[in-house]
Amino acid sequence: MKLAIKSLVVAAAVTLSASVAFNASANNQKLDELLQQIQQQRTVEGRVNQERERAFLADRADKQSLLNTAKRQLADEEARGKRLQQEYAQNDILIAQKQQELQSALGTMGEVFGVVRQTANKTVGTISSSIISAQYPGRDVALRDIAAATELPTLEQMEELWVAMLTEMTESGKIAKFDAEVVELSGGTSTQRVTRFGSFHLTTATDYLIRNVDTDQIQPLGRAPQSKIHNTVAAFNSASAGQLSSLYVDPTKGNSLLRLNQQRATFMEYFHQGGTVGYLIIALLGVGLLIALERILVLSAVGAKMRAQLKNLNNPSESNPLGRILKVYHDNKSSDVENLELKLDEAILRETPGVDRGIGLIKLFAAVGPLMGLLGTVIGMILTFQQITLYGTGDPKLMAGSISLALVTTAQGLVCALPLLFVHSIVQSRAKSILQVLDEQAAGIVAAHAEKEKA
Repeated sequence: MKLAIKSLVVAAAVTLSASVAFNASANNQKLDELLQQIQQQRTVEGRVNQERERAFLADRADKQSLLNTAKRQLADEEARGKRLQQEYAQNDILIAQKQQELQSALGTMGEVFGVVRQTANKTVGTISSSIISAQYPGRDVALRDIAAATELPTLEQMEELWVAMLTEMTESGKIAKFDAEVVELSGGTSTQRVTRFGSFHLTTATDYLIRNVDTDQIQPLGRAPQSKIHNTVAAFNSASAGQLSSLYVDPTKGNSLLRLNQQRATFMEYFHQGGTVGYLIIALLGVGLLIALERILVLSAVGAKMRAQLKNLNNPSESNPLGRILKVYHDNKSSDVENLELKLDEAILRETPGVDRGIGLIKLFAAVGPLMGLLGTVIGMILTFQQITLYGTGDPKLMAGSISLALVTTAQGLVCALPLLFVHSIVQSRAKSILQVLDEQAAGIVAAHAEKEKA
């Protein structure tokens, strides 16, 4: 047993020693490999470091070269800057000397230059707004160049200024006709024959024209002026050679008065400004005139029949008042004077309402018309004060409508009263003449009957 144990121990010891020896030899081999790798890496890193060192040294040499180049350029620029400063100072002195020489050389030419520029500025404004430019466009281009120039004008430019002024003066005294594009109120354009009256007006054969300075276009007035003014255009253009004709001319040369004139209200606009009260006044006038017309016609017919009856008193006709009164006499010849007179008076009284019918109504309308006009005036003033209360007096246009109502209705009331008063007088005079004939004939009949009774 002990031998067996010893054998196992010896075997284990031998095995352990063999194992240790094998592990030691393996570790030595790995260390050798590691040493070789380190040596190889060290050699490679040495070569890399040498290459990096060589590249750094080369780059350092380049940077030094660039630095030297930059320093040379800086020195050159500093020298150039000093040279330019000296040249600038010398040029500044030279410019001052030349300006002084220029002023001395100019002398009075500077004043001429100022006058030319000032005249060109004024002439540009005149020509650009002149209607003569509608016939001769582009005349202001050369003048604008003169006005904006900073140098002395040349002889050609001064001649352009002189020609432009001379053309404006000579053409302002001429009546010329030319073809031009005219803007129509519908929006299109058409080529029309245009007549230019100096620097005052442009017209077609029948209408006034204006020149729009902003758009440089010829266009008609938006609304024709009064007919007495507007009709002179056609009359003037249609007049034959040697025939005298008149034309209204706007002395403002810009159609300002014509434009204001076309803003005037027409008769119908004035009529409608009267409102409801104005309509009632005109209706009253119309009814009154119709009544007066009917009375005049009826009384004229009655008067004609009575004049015919006066020529034949022995054959009375019931178609007229005088004939009916004569018939009353013929029917009562046997009556005494007093009864006959009473019957004739009764007949005249029966005829009087028919003769006087409607006369009082005409007189009433003539009296009511101004009163209604006064009513419209009061209403217009009330509305005016209401608008003043609401909006103040800053804008007179807000009160224009109410003031128009106040004034127009007053005028309409007077327009209603005046003709009604005249026709009332006419109708009343005819009615009185008829009644006077009836009274005269009745009085004559009574006088003749009384003489017969005395005889």
